[in-house]
Amino acid sequence: MDPMTKMWLSLIAVLIMGLSVFLITFARSRTKGWLRGVLSVLAFVIMLIGILGGAASIM
Repeated sequence: MDPMTKMWLSLIAVLIMGLSVFLITFARSRTKGWLRGVLSVLAFVIMLIGILGGAASIM
């Protein structure tokens, strides 16, 4: 993978992880009940995608 592609992949991974942080913050402060659980699980899955993207940009 060329360096420019690695840069874009790492930037996208950081933005995805930022989205997951925003989503978990929103879920914990503004929602209750089953919606809070669903948003928390969704934020966790998004965070895993971001971590995998970041790990792929390192290799």
